[in-house]
Amino acid sequence: MILKLIPFVFVLLWASGFIGARLGLEYAEPATLLTIRMVSNVGFFLLLVVLLKRKIPRGIEFFHSFVVGMLIHGFYLGGSYLAIGWGMPAGLSSLLVGLQPILTALLIVGFTVERFKFSQWLGLALGFIGICLVLIGDIEWQNDDHKLIAFGACMLALVGITFGTLYQKRYCKGVDMVGSALVQYLAAGMLFLPAALQYETMQVQWTMEFILTMVWLVVVLSCVAILLLLYMVENGAASSVASVFYMVPPVTAIQAWLMFGESFDALGALGFCLAAIAVYLVVKNPQFRLGKKEVVHVKVSQQ
Repeated sequence: MILKLIPFVFVLLWASGFIGARLGLEYAEPATLLTIRMVSNVGFFLLLVVLLKRKIPRGIEFFHSFVVGMLIHGFYLGGSYLAIGWGMPAGLSSLLVGLQPILTALLIVGFTVERFKFSQWLGLALGFIGICLVLIGDIEWQNDDHKLIAFGACMLALVGITFGTLYQKRYCKGVDMVGSALVQYLAAGMLFLPAALQYETMQVQWTMEFILTMVWLVVVLSCVAILLLLYMVENGAASSVASVFYMVPPVTAIQAWLMFGESFDALGALGFCLAAIAVYLVVKNPQFRLGKKEVVHVKVSQQ
């Protein structure tokens, strides 16, 4: 019974990452906030490696984990935080990057012999309609001055997590997940720190709310969520994450409404629902073949 609930808990935690981003960005600039988070993650995962007796990747495995960290945590988190920092609603950011399973499926179909079923084509159509409804609906932005660049940052995040997930599946098989996560966070930190030094003031308002937000982002999201993922993998429930991942954007939108009063009209609500159905239809058959031997599962990677 508990095992069946874990994927839903995982999705709730994943959705809250966008809420944590908006909260943290009220007290620090994007690259600065992410630098603090990555440094904290590295320290925390060093402790986990010791306590859990895990192995840190070396050689070519270190390189592949480093690339994954740049793509997933660097581009994905960096793009998402920039988009939210430039005024994009947390719910909309979640919706756009939540299309990752669909983009992944499209790439696999485009570069392999796999083909979509009718239900998957229907999902693509519904996803397009859903996004259009959200965009033309009355969804409230924090700031309307940087919409175009915010969308660009969000697309960077989408590309980062999509290619990062595919790269991880291709080159990081058998690598210890905890040790690999440590390297990934190190890679992202090496990306964010120079950006913060070059383009930001690096001023942080060390309020209690900011500290609690960082605890949530580091301990709950970057640690607890990873341990839940490891538990699911070891107990054969990892595929369940893909089957409920379509719930992330609506859950994020609800959380953002409760936390910040982010509003959207009936068209926006319908768009979120259609996008959720779209992701479900595309990934409900989660396996695609690369070539003749290799199988890829379309699912979410860790934050």
